[in-house]
Amino acid sequence: MGEKSKILVIGGTGYIGKFIVETSAKSGHPTFLLIRGSTLLNPSKSSMLDSFKKSGVTFITGDLYDHDSLVRAVKQIDVVISTVGPAQFGDQVNIIAAIKAAGNVKKFYPSEFGNDVDRTHAVGPAKTAFATKAQIRRAIEAEGIPYTYIVNNCFDGYFLPSLAQPEATAPPLDKVVIFGDGDTKAVFNEEHDIATYTIQTIDDPRTLNKIVYIKPSCNVYSFHDLVSLWEKKIGKTLERVYLCESQVLKNLEESPAPLKKNLSIWHSVFVKGDQTNFEIEPSVGVEASTLYPDVKYVTVDEYLSRFV
Repeated sequence: MGEKSKILVIGGTGYIGKFIVETSAKSGHPTFLLIRGSTLLNPSKSSMLDSFKKSGVTFITGDLYDHDSLVRAVKQIDVVISTVGPAQFGDQVNIIAAIKAAGNVKKFYPSEFGNDVDRTHAVGPAKTAFATKAQIRRAIEAEGIPYTYIVNNCFDGYFLPSLAQPEATAPPLDKVVIFGDGDTKAVFNEEHDIATYTIQTIDDPRTLNKIVYIKPSCNVYSFHDLVSLWEKKIGKTLERVYLCESQVLKNLEESPAPLKKNLSIWHSVFVKGDQTNFEIEPSVGVEASTLYPDVKYVTVDEYLSRFV
């Protein structure tokens, strides 16, 4: 085994980014965090940043919109992982430009962490976000930059605490709204596990210029499966209310922006089946739990037990 690659995380104080940073450092990779000066002074980030420091993470002051600072940061590392949020998906062209200028990066991970954006039937805000991610893929490929795309499908923390009930803050105890017919399968992954699988791929040649799908068999569930599992845990039968596709689209059209975003994702996942309606093509993709069978991942069953 050679030395572990040096990793730069951009967007590492965000939702999935913090898990990536923590896991990278714990895995023994020299880990660097691009961070703005304003973030260093942000009291709400101080606890997280202190934890990073204790884990041995090196902070590099820089900005996604400052080309020179990006190039300086990139020149110090081997692999770049972007975990920027939706508002900055398109601005990852700045990272691509810095990687090209630096000329030393072995692999780039753009901010994906969701559906396979080349296989989607999304509408509304999700369609726009997925299209922007796809544009970044094409830009990476056009520049000949080595890459890995991480497709982790659903975040457990985004879907399961409410059992995929938009605007709810806890799992239902009486009535549950089901999108579509309830039989479409989706894939759910816990955030620490997503980070673990991501870091496993860093120095693995099997993942070079591939899409890595995180799709462990124990975490593939239909909406009906989820509800039945939850009913078993709470010892109650819930009233099931079904929203057909036309009703989902009507609700999406009439909803305010934050809910519109959620409904467009729910539509893609649970109505169109965008996470499970295709087979992984070996020429372009690999499956993480197959590549790394020794990783002990959190199952949906285990995750939902936290809320009983």
